[in-house]
Amino acid sequence: MKKSHPFRRVMLASAATVSGIVLLLTLKPSSDPGGAQAAGALPQQTSAAQESAQGGAAAKDGTFTGDTVQTQYGPVQVRVTVSGGKITKAEALQQPKGGQSDQISGNAIPKLNQEAVAAGLGGTVDAVSGASYTSAGYGKSLQSALDKASAGAGTGASGGGAGGGAAQTATVTGDKVDTQYGPMQVRITVAGGKITKAEAVQQPKGGQSDIITGNAVPKLNQEAVAAGTADIDAISGATYTSAGYKKSLQSALDKVPAAESDKGSGTGAAAPAPAPAPATTPGSAAGSGAAAGGATSDGGGTYTGSVVQTEYGPVQVRVTLTKGRITSASAVQAPKGGRSDQVSADAIPKLNLEAVTAGDGDIDAVSGASYTSAGYKKSLQSALDQAGG
Repeated sequence: MKKSHPFRRVMLASAATVSGIVLLLTLKPSSDPGGAQAAGALPQQTSAAQESAQGGAAAKDGTFTGDTVQTQYGPVQVRVTVSGGKITKAEALQQPKGGQSDQISGNAIPKLNQEAVAAGLGGTVDAVSGASYTSAGYGKSLQSALDKASAGAGTGASGGGAGGGAAQTATVTGDKVDTQYGPMQVRITVAGGKITKAEAVQQPKGGQSDIITGNAVPKLNQEAVAAGTADIDAISGATYTSAGYKKSLQSALDKVPAAESDKGSGTGAAAPAPAPAPATTPGSAAGSGAAAGGATSDGGGTYTGSVVQTEYGPVQVRVTLTKGRITSASAVQAPKGGRSDQVSADAIPKLNLEAVTAGDGDIDAVSGASYTSAGYKKSLQSALDQAGG
């Protein structure tokens, strides 16, 4: 009978186990994607795949303007510049202004711009402490700009009849569009199917219109170049001017194909419409036919209302009439000092706009400025009474 050797069997079993382990280690691959995913790590992506995930692969180089987002304290609008699949610049075209908003925006906007560039095409920006509403509006406008970048609807897109990608250069002038506050006419230069320049040949002028157009028209020009079409956003506080600008811009874009194909005409520029007639001499007598506030249909001039004493100081209004319509309204005097400075700064521009829009003295009081509004209305009516007399 053969003797068993337990110790020998143990040694053989151990050797077999060690050999098996060595064999498994030798055959195991150097990386284990399945194990990495199970551990919460993503498999390595190619640079193209990473760009696609961030929206960079679909984004085109150019400048893209986001939608205007209305916040509780004012509008926010963001523009980004994309180059090589990255945001190289971010800026706010519009931001809340006035009073405390100036300080908040001055602190928050630069930080948000930096965050936008750092976050890139697929990132989001964190709210800046103390500027929650501004930050939220910035984020929304930024996202709309990035959406346009992904769609390729930036400076590089022709769109809107902008020449159909023709390589020639043309300068065309849109039709003159009459708005409630004056004529608007736009001229654009198109090269290679892109709008390279936009400018206003005519725009509403006089009184408050100078301030409004001075703020709105440069922004509209920038938007036209950035969008490459007439599909641009209205500027807050300049609704009529914006609407007239868009109509004239579209008419210019409609003329581009013909202008670019007409080699014999040089630039293809249409002749600018004649400038509007000069304003009527201040204080001139009214003609005949009733118009707003007692003025006459053929009349014009500048009339200053009576000084109205309010609880917080005097209010006096001056209006300009053209063909019997109020084309400008301004406050010669307004309550000043302390809190009155802020109230007047907020209320007077609104009252001026209401007067021009209404065309008479029947305007609404501005919230928080009851006394100033009442004084404004009385002085406005006295100015209109003078025009009617």
